[in-house]
Amino acid sequence: MHLTNNLFFLCKFSHLLKLTTANLNKPTVLRTGRDIQHAPQRCKYFIRFHKTSGPERSLQERQKQHMARGLPKQKPIAGVKQVIVVASGKGGVGKSTTAGKQVLIGLSASKTVGILDADVYGPSVPKLMSLKGNPELTDNNLMRPLMNFGIPCMSMGFLVEDVAPIVWRGLMVMSAIEKLLRQVDWGLLDYLVIDMPPGTGDVQLSITQNVPIAGAVIVSTPQDIALLDARRGAEMFRKVNVPVLGIVQNMSVFQCPKCNHQTHIFGADGARALADTLGVQVLGDIPLHLSIREMSDRGQPVVVSSPDSPEAEAYRKVATAVVQRLEELSG
Repeated sequence: MHLTNNLFFLCKFSHLLKLTTANLNKPTVLRTGRDIQHAPQRCKYFIRFHKTSGPERSLQERQKQHMARGLPKQKPIAGVKQVIVVASGKGGVGKSTTAGKQVLIGLSASKTVGILDADVYGPSVPKLMSLKGNPELTDNNLMRPLMNFGIPCMSMGFLVEDVAPIVWRGLMVMSAIEKLLRQVDWGLLDYLVIDMPPGTGDVQLSITQNVPIAGAVIVSTPQDIALLDARRGAEMFRKVNVPVLGIVQNMSVFQCPKCNHQTHIFGADGARALADTLGVQVLGDIPLHLSIREMSDRGQPVVVSSPDSPEAEAYRKVATAVVQRLEELSG
């Protein structure tokens, strides 16, 4: 035993001495294959063990603890049971129309639902929900959401003039989002639906880090260029551990009002192929229909103005599928 220990010590000391004399102008590095390939086998094992032991391991642990302290802690929104985020990755695919309005009405048939418009630069909920004015303040200095169709709504559009551009840097946007999340009296809600801005930037990251999210709904057209960004959005939510409830395929087909011929203007079943790739469900297909556009511009949801229409039924199916997925995840 003593002989083995002495040989081990001499082997280690000899190898270190050779490295020191051969590399006077270089830091002593014992981790590269070039440096250790000629060392006796016992030295190799010692060096490899040394890399992950002692001070280095404790340094890694301290770095992890330091980074964890730097991340905000998730805190539920007072009075809100579950938060659903609706995202698209790309603007112009009907995210706000689909989720910010029509699906909300479908959800509110059996649940209490509110909507938060998190698109600070381009708020559209005031127009879609036919709302104007400034929020009143409660005795606790909280903003009261504006109401229409029985749904409480909050948006940056209520706090600035209709045509006023919001020219803010990132820190100001984050501060505004924090106020919209925490300084609003939502009452008691089963679901708060957050209408996300396009992309995968600061707002998305800030919300997912600060608020526990029950699930994300991805809205996309079947077009390839839209699906690219939709996939980025879905992958972002997975990275921050937010369940993707599924994909809504918007503007899936256009039916001619005169001859009833159907045309897939943006392609056929592109969102379904993406859902298969991601391993998630297709929550529903929404047609490209004139009445949806007209009623949205008037601030009248088609599920209210034409509740028996096929378009309204499509939105109700999406709302039902969202609730089912949430129940599956919570069960």
